[in-house]
Formats: sequence, structure tokens, C-alpha cells
Amino acid sequence: MLDILAMPFMLRAFAGGIIIAFLGSFFGSFVVQRKMSFLGSGLAHSAFGGIALGLLLGIEPIYVAFPFTLAVALIINYLSKNTRISADTGIGVVFSFAFALGTIFIALKDNYSVDAFSYLFGSIITTNYSDLIFGIVVLAISAIASFKHWNNWAYATFDKDLATADGINTDRDDYILTLLIALTVVVSVKIVGIVLVTAFLVLPPAAAKLISDSFYCLTIRAVIIGIISVVLGLFTSVMTDLPSGAVIIIIQTLVFFLFFVINKATKKS
Repeated sequence: MLDILAMPFMLRAFAGGIIIAFLGSFFGSFVVQRKMSFLGSGLAHSAFGGIALGLLLGIEPIYVAFPFTLAVALIINYLSKNTRISADTGIGVVFSFAFALGTIFIALKDNYSVDAFSYLFGSIITTNYSDLIFGIVVLAISAIASFKHWNNWAYATFDKDLATADGINTDRDDYILTLLIALTVVVSVKIVGIVLVTAFLVLPPAAAKLISDSFYCLTIRAVIIGIISVVLGLFTSVMTDLPSGAVIIIIQTLVFFLFFVINKATKKS
């Protein structure tokens, strides 16, 4: 097993996976607590539009996906705050359009199938140094923003009206949080793929919520669950020759149901 750690590509996979686990689980705590699970899926599918445009233009897809997904996140936030439609409806409208655009861009490109497939399903084993640099940059930005805004985000998560009455600019904070989630999604898409990225935002926080009695504990435990599942998933996938991303998600799901059973047993006793 230690031989795995001697392989440079595996070290990059572990590093990339841990970065994604931390970011996804941390911001996923807000996604789960605010009942915004559809947001992660919507942004991931929207990122496909930017990736497809990058492939069509012959530009590194992530360079296009970043501004594209950030723009989508801003539009979603704007629609939810300035129209009568709900947040979920706004997400559905925007990501459907963005995904449709991506499909058209892909259709216009010759020999697109391999490139598109890699972004749909990802491959954490192929994490390269540029992926790690992007992840570290997003992690640093997230750490700085969270240090300043975490208390406000947490406050508004449980009582937005009271937070606003206390003078907190909840609209500004919501925009910042949504943009950081969008950045997390784009970084994650390159490594675990569009299909699996939502699970990183939902499963660890959902599992942690079953065994936590405060939002702070939920966040910490979600991050721990996310990181452990990545490490176990990578080791398991290498030993079983199965897709790493899928194995990680299965482990996260098993942890969720384990905590669900523990939660039910504790309540009965």
C-alpha cells in the first residue's frame, strides 16, 4: 500500500482530492443547511457550457469555464433576489440554457467525444500540477473570504431576516458565497467530473448533519468525512482497478447510511 504513495501521479491525486474534499465539504455545509443542493448540480452542468466553448475555440477549457460559471452564478443569484421565481427555478432555467449551449458547442467540434467524456466523468488519477495550482488558489481565496465572512454566512443560514435586521449585508454575502461555490465546482469538475461533483457538495455535509448538534460541528465533521472518503476511495480504487471518483462517492454514501442508522438507533434508545 505504501508503494502507491511513491507514485508521483498518486501523490497529485491525493493532493487534488483532499483540496476538493475540503472545499466541497466546507461550502457544502452551507448548501445542505440552506437546502440549496440543486445549486451544486446546476453550477456543475452550467460549467459544461464553458468547457464546451473552450474545446470549440481550442482554449484550455478551465480558463473559459471559470468566467462562464461565475457569470451563471451571478445570474442565478440575481434572479432569485429580483424576480418572483424561486431559487431552484432560477437555477433550472439558467443551467438548462447553459447546458444546451454546451451541447451545441460540442456538436460544432470535430472529434469531441474523448475530451467531453473526460470532463463529464473526470479522472482524479490524471490530476496534474496545473490542476493543483488552480485548487490551491481557490483554497487560498476561500480561506481569506471565509475568515472574514463565515460568521455572517452562518448567521444568515439560520435566520436571514434577523441577520439583515442586525445590519449584515446578506445580499452581498450571498453573492460572495455563491461565487466561491462556483469556483469550487469548476475546480472539482476537472478532477471528478460534472456527473460526480454534486456529491462532494452534498454527501459529506448530509452525513455530518446526522451526527451534529451545531453548524460549526457539522462543518468540521463534513470536512473530515470528505477527506477520509477521498483517501480511502483512492486506495480502494487502485487496489480494485475501479473508477476513483465513483468509488469515493460510494464510500461517502455508505458513510451517510451508517450515520443514518446510528442516528435512528440513538433516538430509539
